[in-house]
Amino acid sequence: MPLLVAAALYAAGYARRAQHTGPVRADIVGAGGFACGMLTVALALVWPLDAYAAYALSAHVAQHMTLLALAPPLLLAGRPGATMAAAITGAGRAHRLPRWLDGAAGALAPATVAHVGILLAWHLPAATSAALASEPVHRAMNASVLLAGLWFWSAVWRRLRARDGGAVGGLVALVTAMMMMGFLGALLTFAPRLLYPAYSDRTLLLGIDPARDQQLAGLLMWVPSGLPYLAVGLVLAVTLLRHPDPASAQPMRD
Repeated sequence: MPLLVAAALYAAGYARRAQHTGPVRADIVGAGGFACGMLTVALALVWPLDAYAAYALSAHVAQHMTLLALAPPLLLAGRPGATMAAAITGAGRAHRLPRWLDGAAGALAPATVAHVGILLAWHLPAATSAALASEPVHRAMNASVLLAGLWFWSAVWRRLRARDGGAVGGLVALVTAMMMMGFLGALLTFAPRLLYPAYSDRTLLLGIDPARDQQLAGLLMWVPSGLPYLAVGLVLAVTLLRHPDPASAQPMRD
C-alpha cells in the first residue's frame, strides 16, 4: 500500500510539472530512474525476494542489498520528495524541501554511520532470527534498511553535484561502506561453520544445502552489491579531478 501511495503521488507531481514546463524540463530521465527504483523496491518487498528471504539466507541478503544499495540511488534520481510536494501543493514545479530536512538529508557522516550500522545490526544472527520469528520485526527491519539506504545515498548525491571539493567526503563514505560490506561478505563466504542456525531447516525445505546458501549470501554481499558504490565512487573521482578543491590550489605562504 505505501508503495502505491508513493507511486501515485510521484506520478501526480510529475504530471503537474510536465503540464506547466513540458516533459523534457520535468526530467524524463529522473522519472525513469524513479520508476526503476519503485520496481526494484517491489521486487524486494513484494515478490520474489521477500517470499524467499524467509527460507534462504541468500535471498535475505539479496533483499537487503537491493534496499540498501540499488533502489535508493534509482529513487533519488527522480527527486521524489520535491516532486511529490508538487502534487500535494498543486504547484507546477518541484518544491525545495524544508531547510531542516534538506540539511539532515545531506549530513554525510551520520548517514554513513547509520548505513553501516543498520547493515551490521540486522545481520547479527540474533537479529535475523528475531525477524524470522516476528512479522512486525521483519517489517521494521526492511523499513530501516530502506531508510538507511535513502539517507546515505541522498547525502552522497549532494557530493555528486558539488563543485567545491565535497567529492572527497563522498568517496570516503563510499569506501567505508564498501569495506564493511566486503568484510561481512567475506565472513559469510569463508566461515567454517553455519552462522545462522535459524535458516538451517528452512533452507533444506528449498532443497538447498545451508552451507552453500551461506556462501552464496556472502558472495552476493561481497561482489555485486558493491558495484553501485564503485560506480558512483568513480563518478565522484572524475568530478574531483575536474573540479579540485580551490583551497588545495592556493600557493603556500610563509
